[in-house]
This record gives sequence, C-alpha cells and structure tokens, in this order.
Amino acid sequence: MKAGKDKVIAFHYTLTVNGEAVESSRDRDQQLWVLLGHGQLIPGLEKALEGHEAGETLAVDVSPEEGYGERQEGQVQRLSKKYVPQANRLKPGDVTVLRMKEGGQRAVTVHKVGMSTIDVDMNHPMAGQTLHFDVSISEVREPTEDELKHGHAHAPDAPAH
Repeated sequence: MKAGKDKVIAFHYTLTVNGEAVESSRDRDQQLWVLLGHGQLIPGLEKALEGHEAGETLAVDVSPEEGYGERQEGQVQRLSKKYVPQANRLKPGDVTVLRMKEGGQRAVTVHKVGMSTIDVDMNHPMAGQTLHFDVSISEVREPTEDELKHGHAHAPDAPAH
C-alpha cells in the first residue's frame, strides 16, 4: 500500500541541519505514527512520503519554504515570566515551548531574560534552515474510524482516548 492522504504511516527518522544531527526517533526507539494529510508534518516531509511503501528508506531535503518558513526580522516579543514555563531556569539561546492563546504550542528561542520579563524570538528555531531527513518507513495502512474522527494516528501501544 502506498502512503498518501488519509493513510496511516509509521516511520523512523533522523533530522540533520547543516550536517549536525538535531533529533532522531531511533534515539528513543519510538517511531512516529502519522495520519497523512492532517497537518501533523511539515509540508515538505509529508509530500516526500507520499507514494512510498513500507520497507522503503529515503533521504529528503526540505527547503525553509516547505519546512518552518524563512526567518522574519522583528519577531522578538517581551512576555511576562508568568506565561513562560520554567522562565527562571532559561538563558539566552535556550529553546522553550509556549502554549498559545488560540490553542496549540509554539517553539521559541530565548533572546533575553530580565527580572520579571523574558524576550523570546517567535521564529521557529529551525526557520530559515534546510532540513535533511533520513526516513525508514515500517508501515502504511488504512486508518481506523477513530483515527479519522480524531484527525491523527494511534500507535498500537498508545492508550485509547
């Protein structure tokens, strides 16, 4: 079966940026389970996976436009520390995740830490970067009714919800 919209795909990946390994599902021995076509992956990686089958490996380069976008100037925002988890433990250059008012989360980079405020760069930490993924696909299957209803894949060992 070929990967495509509304198909569940399970895969291991290693992400490198400028030749430096950033993260790998292999490090935690936990492959990623995704329902394709539901916004769970950056567009460039999702497009690259389409049409592939279980057992295949591929190397994918994703441009900033198809990844986390280009870096934008003027994206530093000052926030009260009360809105930033672990604010007193952060230092410039650290990456943290903020919960957004409209829902969801956003990875940001700490710019400056003050007494009661913290300045963060709202650009995604990998904005402006070409991303390289080494992917090995282990499974492609039809989704269950629950997966389609929930809009995401359920790993076989994940708790039901």
